[in-house]
Amino acid sequence: MNSPASKGLRVVVTGASGNVGTSTVQALSRDPAVASILGVVRREPEWRVPKLEWRTADLAEDQIAHLVRGADVVIHLAWLFQPTHDPALTWRSNVLGAIRVFEAVARENVPAVVYSSSVGAYSPGPKDSPVTESWPTHGWPAAAYPREKAYLERYLDGFEKANPEVRVVRLRPAFVFKWEAASAQRRLFAGPFLPGSLARPSLIPVIADVPGLRVQAVHSADIGEAFRLAALNDVRGAFNIAADPVVDAKALARLLGARTVPVPTWAIRGAVAAGWYAHLLPASPGLLDTVLRLPIMDTTRARDELGWTPRHDGLEAIGEFLAGLRAGAGMATPPLTPDNAPTRIQEVGTGIGNRP
Repeated sequence: MNSPASKGLRVVVTGASGNVGTSTVQALSRDPAVASILGVVRREPEWRVPKLEWRTADLAEDQIAHLVRGADVVIHLAWLFQPTHDPALTWRSNVLGAIRVFEAVARENVPAVVYSSSVGAYSPGPKDSPVTESWPTHGWPAAAYPREKAYLERYLDGFEKANPEVRVVRLRPAFVFKWEAASAQRRLFAGPFLPGSLARPSLIPVIADVPGLRVQAVHSADIGEAFRLAALNDVRGAFNIAADPVVDAKALARLLGARTVPVPTWAIRGAVAAGWYAHLLPASPGLLDTVLRLPIMDTTRARDELGWTPRHDGLEAIGEFLAGLRAGAGMATPPLTPDNAPTRIQEVGTGIGNRP
């Protein structure tokens, strides 16, 4: 590994133009120990920061060894959430693409790889007793996202045994929000027919209190800092990354000045399923099932061993997302394009969940 005292570290970040990627690049760019950052993306953005160079590649098909050659650490963030109606396509991009990155890391003798796993990799777990990183990571089989995350956890188990010289870190973030990612997340999960103005508190008088709707959130800038710490410090293994407080219907109601109304799971799931099968909603009913079964994570290890402390609480992150949704917020990168009428028309043209 290059010495920070000599010429500094070379960091490769896949998926550098997305929600987590832009925050990670910003955190790395500010660090004097980092000399250069190579952002690997499918489409080159206009957005620029110091030390960053862009390269385009399809990780599942293109030659990628030269992209990681000479790196001190590779941070693998690239992920395709859509199309939910074509799980073979997301498997090719997410699972096979990630494996090719990890194989290139081993072949090119890169000293460290930091991978963005997820709370979604965890098996169903308790909502009232936080679980540590030892909780099983078998995901939930009804949706592509947790299946793919869980599969890569198993792959990395074998990768670590076969390549003990590579320092492997897995971060498992909760739901990640920031103002600039609001339009992108609306496109990925709510679709083109949700008006951003509906995120105004005065227009949301009630919050559905669904059994199991108890999750954690974290601000994207805090996740970016966690990836910077994992890349630059001599740590290994898995780290849960989430901010307090745990978010449930009552917490959301307080944030929005609304009241809660009990709603049975079957009613919400039926509405989501109807929207998804009709190609009106990109989020699948299996993804809803996953959310309702996620465990609450204990973040002690991240704070004690990684030295990570979030600057924003979970409700702040959600509040910022809602403000961004109202404003049609975004950034000058293809995944984070701001909201406007032409982009919504393009979303309809993709079949809503049928194409990336």
